[in-house]
Amino acid sequence: MAKSPKTPTDISTLTKPKAKIELMRLSLEMEAHNKRYYQDDAPRISDAEYDALRHRVEAIEAKFPDLVATDSPTQTVGAAPARGFAKIKHAVPMLSLGNAFSDEDVAEFISRIQRFLKLDEFPALVAEPKIDGLSLSLRYENGELIRAATRGDGFTGEDVTANVRTINDIPHQLKGRHVPAACELRGEVYMLKSDFLALNKKQEEASDTIFANPRNSAAGSLRQKDVAITASRPLKFFAYAWGEMSDYP
Repeated sequence: MAKSPKTPTDISTLTKPKAKIELMRLSLEMEAHNKRYYQDDAPRISDAEYDALRHRVEAIEAKFPDLVATDSPTQTVGAAPARGFAKIKHAVPMLSLGNAFSDEDVAEFISRIQRFLKLDEFPALVAEPKIDGLSLSLRYENGELIRAATRGDGFTGEDVTANVRTINDIPHQLKGRHVPAACELRGEVYMLKSDFLALNKKQEEASDTIFANPRNSAAGSLRQKDVAITASRPLKFFAYAWGEMSDYP
């Protein structure tokens, strides 16, 4: 008979020694999941399950702030670059978005911004859907694409320049009257659901790897040692921010 999952200890009753042990266990567990997600493109748990682990770490650290380690999952993003890829250091760190799990989390987020900006009333917010893909940084110098890197651990990413040059959405040359001498664009490499389903059908017919979701298929397709495989995949790119800029138009 299968055992039911153990109910986590109520954080309000955790002693400091027990909290320290649990944080160490959760950190190791999340480190393993980060490797599977960011390096292997083969996660074993859902995003919701991963978020629940992170949320518990955050709650324990909030109660015992002196137990926050520099290598805690809450203090780092992504994972170190995988072996087999050259490394590229980001001129400006590539950080990640935080999550809100409840109305209270959203209210606290708004309150923090209001306090930081010293606003009596908070202005209207603009929200937009998030594309679930692989974060990418493109560096242009004098308008020419010279390198592309994954987020990696936020400070150092994987060099995927050759692969990126095969994506039709990404220009090799920026055009315009006021192109900065140095320009880093950040965005997401992704795959449409229809393209993902078609790819999986093709993979199945060839008795090849079946991808779990569009995000994994996009990440796995970009992070190929064989550029020809990347070129054969229906990848797209959406830019939403910038990193280092020599000047602004």
